[in-house]
Amino acid sequence: MQQLSFKNRIASNYIITTALLIFVVFFAIHSIVKFSVYNHVNTDISKEVNNHLNEIEIKNNSFFLIHMEEWKEREHNTVDVNPVFIEFLDANGDVLEKSPNLKNQILYFNKSVPDNELFDSKILKNKIRQIQVPIYQNEKVIGYLIIAMSLEDASMVLQNLSEILIIAYPLILLILFLIARFIAGRSIKPISSIIETSNIITKDNLKSRIPLPQKKDELYILSKTINHLLDRIETAVERERQFTSDASHELRTPLTVIKGTLEVLIRKPRNQEEYHDKVNYCITEVNRLNNIVDQLLLLARYENQNQSIKIENVCLNAILLDTISRFSTLIQSNNIQVNTQFTNEIYVKSDRYLVSIIINNIVSNAIKYSNYDGQLAIVLTELEGKVTCHISDSGIGIPKEDLQKIFNPFFRSQSTDHPDIKGTGLGLSIVSRLCKLLNIKVTISSQENEGTQVELNFH
Repeated sequence: MQQLSFKNRIASNYIITTALLIFVVFFAIHSIVKFSVYNHVNTDISKEVNNHLNEIEIKNNSFFLIHMEEWKEREHNTVDVNPVFIEFLDANGDVLEKSPNLKNQILYFNKSVPDNELFDSKILKNKIRQIQVPIYQNEKVIGYLIIAMSLEDASMVLQNLSEILIIAYPLILLILFLIARFIAGRSIKPISSIIETSNIITKDNLKSRIPLPQKKDELYILSKTINHLLDRIETAVERERQFTSDASHELRTPLTVIKGTLEVLIRKPRNQEEYHDKVNYCITEVNRLNNIVDQLLLLARYENQNQSIKIENVCLNAILLDTISRFSTLIQSNNIQVNTQFTNEIYVKSDRYLVSIIINNIVSNAIKYSNYDGQLAIVLTELEGKVTCHISDSGIGIPKEDLQKIFNPFFRSQSTDHPDIKGTGLGLSIVSRLCKLLNIKVTISSQENEGTQVELNFH
């Protein structure tokens, strides 16, 4: 079964609601007209009753008409134009007088109907409304006045109205459906633009964007949101491409060096010292290659935010001291003065292994990029349940324009373009990824030739 289009569904839902509303309105119109028509008939009958009761004279337990000329009025002589049927009965129910328009017919007295109550009957195959009014003398019923009016005109009005409403109902709904479909088509036109734009967007073409509607309604917000999503996707794809390119370059470089070194080594016989130097050089490059692979695997492992982590009480003092101890040889060789300020043991709820990697990478960078005779300061504080770790150095610093890029994989600031400083540009990328995973806010500020400050806020 083929499903309706979105445009037709909108129009159909609108028509269903409108159909119910129009039905209620038409029903109300019919009911009001019906009540008005019949109420008018009832009022006319009441007037006729009052008029004819005033036209009789009662004597000696009998009555007779005072104004006989009333019977000559047209409504009493015809049955085609506003007929009014009048009949007088005695106490026994015998007809004493009747209007000429009754001819050979009579208005039957219905004993089952209470006095002075309106009821419907028929005469000459015409539907009439009738009333039976008793005539009293000294609280004794001496006769009856029966008045009836034709309901044919009222029935015809109601029948014509019903036919008009029945014919108009589907026509109105059809017209409204076409109008609603047209308006819905114009309203969802931006959705067609979204579909067209989405169809031409591929991984090789991420530049297209959805035209924003002129009216700033829900479709405008939707189009703007999708455009922002496309911006993020394009940025992510570009970063992935750049990451792949940089990773290939970083992996290819040590392999090329190792290959070149070995090719030179086997061209001619060499002494043991030369073999020893070249092999050691190749081992260094292999270690560098292993380090790059390890860091890439670490990035890939924690790419998924749902990666399971082990939350426990982590003593930051112990992790910081272990890290400083691990780099003690490098600290001593560069004559770096380390200042620590954390007297009390401070614990946080986090993953010990991942926190160790974060602090290890930050301290490693601080030592690596510090000048000889430099300073490394580590301050650990806890205030109102919030733990903050400050790690600052007096190294070469980072240019202001590079601070926004330092978390990008393989990015190395121009300040680190020193031949004696080795690195892969992955350390801070790993820090950023793990901090997001552990809900740790990391902030880095720096000034060239003055040093860098890193702040970790544990929540």
